[in-house]
Amino acid sequence: MMKRGFPVFVATALALSGTIAVPAGAQTRSDQGEARKEMKAGNVLSLREIESRILPQMRGAEYLGPSYDSTARAYRLKFIHDGRVTFVDVDARTGRIINRSR
Repeated sequence: MMKRGFPVFVATALALSGTIAVPAGAQTRSDQGEARKEMKAGNVLSLREIESRILPQMRGAEYLGPSYDSTARAYRLKFIHDGRVTFVDVDARTGRIINRSR
């Protein structure tokens, strides 16, 4: 009987100690909502507009998808080419590339 309660005890202890992080999807939904709000207000470009500017520059790479950082007001587009992942950070207000990293 004691073995059944142990996982619950460990999970509760970890949650109370702050070592369990917020699920990544929770932040993504929040940032997606913020991006939508900012776009409707005219403060940032739409993801479609950003993609239409950046994807043609990444010929030969497979587009894996975007993420949005509401604090920086920047999109991060993820690509893969020949087994190497490349991140392209784009200013959401201007559509200009801020950074490329591997």
